[in-house]
Amino acid sequence: MATLAPEYAHPFDDAVVVEGGAVRVVREADLASERMDRLVRDAVFGDAASQAAARWLIWEIGQEVGVRAASIHPLYMARGRGLIHGFTVPAINVRGMAYDTARSVFRTAKRIKAGAFICEIARSEIAYTDQRPAEYAAVILAAALREGFRGPVFIQGDHFQINAKKFAVDPAPEVGAVKHLAREAIAAGFYNIDVDTSTLVDLRRETLVEQQRLNYEVGAELAAHVRSLEPPDVTISIGGEIGEVGTKNSTVEELRAYMDGLNAALAQRAPSGTVGLSKISVQSGTSHGGVVLPDGSIADVKLDLATLENLSRVARSDYGLAGAVQHGASTLPDAAFHNFPRTETAEIHLATNFQNMLYDHLPVALRDEIYAWLQVKAIDERKPTDTDEQFIYKTRKKALGPFKRALWDLPADAKATLATAYDAKFDFLFAQLAIGGTASVVAQHVSPPRHRRPAPGTAGAADSHAAPDDADLSD
Repeated sequence: MATLAPEYAHPFDDAVVVEGGAVRVVREADLASERMDRLVRDAVFGDAASQAAARWLIWEIGQEVGVRAASIHPLYMARGRGLIHGFTVPAINVRGMAYDTARSVFRTAKRIKAGAFICEIARSEIAYTDQRPAEYAAVILAAALREGFRGPVFIQGDHFQINAKKFAVDPAPEVGAVKHLAREAIAAGFYNIDVDTSTLVDLRRETLVEQQRLNYEVGAELAAHVRSLEPPDVTISIGGEIGEVGTKNSTVEELRAYMDGLNAALAQRAPSGTVGLSKISVQSGTSHGGVVLPDGSIADVKLDLATLENLSRVARSDYGLAGAVQHGASTLPDAAFHNFPRTETAEIHLATNFQNMLYDHLPVALRDEIYAWLQVKAIDERKPTDTDEQFIYKTRKKALGPFKRALWDLPADAKATLATAYDAKFDFLFAQLAIGGTASVVAQHVSPPRHRRPAPGTAGAADSHAAPDDADLSD
């Protein structure tokens, strides 16, 4: 077990006092300084003892000043009851150069007084970006503190997904792996979990119920497991999914078959009154990362807004959910984003475009080095029909973990250029999704409890083991 080494000297000096395993912030303004940069580097790149100490300190500082990991469930339930409307929550997959990217998210949110947004990472991304949940949560919370953001921080496990091929061979270990990941993530502060068993939908079956049966039965098993792991006074926001992204568009009938089946299965598995889902992911024409054309450009997307609007309406009116969730949205044209609040879409997931921006702004020498690495390390993923541009575009996400340190250590001018680009993009997206001013709405519905953690090396301190990786699932 990692311990809080007596020799660990945190960078805040007397601005943050650690006494008897408790943290007291003396000068809050010092948190938004380069001292936080040094602390988060320890949390990511330090030795085991320094990592544990830094991650614990970031968490405890956040508890003190009101930057706390939170569940968005109460906000979504208010939406399901018709109390709030008119905005779409962006769920942002923070992959490469995570701290700087997240700083841009919180910097933009603070400027426009936004509170309804999520930082997330998928099961696959945890593997190929080399960011375990404890590290990821520390980085996100540190970024919020660095930018002077105050309020609940929604950290989400995106696509905690069942690998259908592994499930077909032996279901128990695969379901167990997702349960293990949920336990690891919740312990780290992931109070929002997207349970994705949509890979188990079998369209060969004659009826919609049979097509969705494995999806809702295994989904209910995982949802019950998540509920069993909830910290005191936290109701985790759980999402389900009725159609694997990139397949055929979802229908209202499929939504009902899944929701009715899952609610019944959850009632059998869990104690009476166990809370169900807060949202439902659907397929309406997008795909993760977009469809890459031979020249490396992205094909136009035929987004079915009528389907999205109808599914959101039924999810709210019939099941009390916040509405439908749109995946694979970051590569849509800019003109599409204002449609999501208009159709009352509850949440959209944004990932690949920020990765594309990162690669577009990398120093040429580093980008060339990464692409040469891919030609060796990812060559097994190249299809015979792939052009060089298609191969690189589809595989370059796999370099984010091996080159994590290099990306964190980009020259100051490259970081400044990226920060400007990210700020402009988040400013645009947040405006289109109408989340400006939602900090007050979030404060009205979400009150994260204070959760103190024992210092590393003391009785009760967490000592979780990493769940099995799977880098080839949805992201």
